[in-house]
Amino acid sequence: MGNIERPRVKVGFIPLIDCAPLLFAEVLGLYERHGLDVELRREVSWSNIRDKLAVGLLDAAHMLSPMPLATTLGIDSVNVPMIAAMTLHLNGNSITLSNALWREIAEAAPEFVGDNLPAGAPLDVRALAAVVARRAREGRPLVTLASVFTYSSHNHLLRLWLASGGIDPDRDVRLTVVPPPHMVAHLSGGTIDGYCVGEPWNQQSASLGIGRIAASSRQIWDSMPEKMLGTTEAWAQRNPKTLIALVKAVTEAGAWLDHPANRPEAARILASPRFLNVPAEVIARSLSLPDFHIFHRQLANFPWRSHADWYLSQMVRWGQVAPRPDMRAIADRVFRSDIYRAAASELGLPCPLIDRKIEGAHPDPWILPTNGAPVAMGPDSFLDGSVFDPSKETSTIFKQQESNHGK
Repeated sequence: MGNIERPRVKVGFIPLIDCAPLLFAEVLGLYERHGLDVELRREVSWSNIRDKLAVGLLDAAHMLSPMPLATTLGIDSVNVPMIAAMTLHLNGNSITLSNALWREIAEAAPEFVGDNLPAGAPLDVRALAAVVARRAREGRPLVTLASVFTYSSHNHLLRLWLASGGIDPDRDVRLTVVPPPHMVAHLSGGTIDGYCVGEPWNQQSASLGIGRIAASSRQIWDSMPEKMLGTTEAWAQRNPKTLIALVKAVTEAGAWLDHPANRPEAARILASPRFLNVPAEVIARSLSLPDFHIFHRQLANFPWRSHADWYLSQMVRWGQVAPRPDMRAIADRVFRSDIYRAAASELGLPCPLIDRKIEGAHPDPWILPTNGAPVAMGPDSFLDGSVFDPSKETSTIFKQQESNHGK
């Protein structure tokens, strides 16, 4: 511990349930145990997180999975190489639609809603497509849907969901960006018709009776990597031991959060004004959903480079970046499995024997070999049944995506 280069660390977060490992590393005294003095800073938007990391006002942060890829590529408004040292959380997002839009769907496509929609089943996107087509015929405004940031899992999940029902996200609907804490107000005020966001903001709209959850991230891409612990590449190079200590503390907090017996206490603490500032029962409802929040199990903290490959393929698919021959090298540069492996080794935790896996190939639970005991993994299927194989020069899913988007 005495070899840590920079014990005092400023860590930013957005008030979402998936920031919990960063918060509980403080609550449980894990930062101190690993020789760190961490100052947690609550931020209002993902652009704030990005900008403050870039200029050094934050040392590390709760980050959207695609964000460090975008900043490293220089396609965001900030062009600073950043890295993801670990995954904080799997799953946890949902798509919520306003009551008014839901009524339109019921009128345009009654066969897909009401008693015809099994409890817990996702809304068939063809139902929304019927509304989109009706509005176009009547010359009415496009359906407006929000995600939390341009380079986010939310944006890519929303696009994947829409495209699966024949809706072109860039032509048939209007996509916009709203910070997570403001989603409920925008939905209530009618400035958007729906959104894709992390919890507790879907459960909050449902509990207030202003929106209905149409699909969860588990139903779009199961076991999807939602948030990362990120920092700039330069900071990581200057402070390698500090970063490993940070990863160790946050990993142990994630393991604590994954124990069902700890979830009620987690909901109570997360509800505090300092953290999420929403009712504990709303948070508890989300935390009680099976496999909806995975903080550590199933090797959740390992930063799979195949996840980076998939996000990069989405950026290419939707015209956010032109295809480049060095995309695989970018994925390796940003998703730092080597840093996580070093931290896991010091904690005595298993790691995969590989850095990439085939995504979407497992509709059921499966077993992954590691450098220790084999680990039980969760399903990782996509809603359209496609498979993303990063070992192939042009993957099956990428071919299908180009076809879906008409490119």
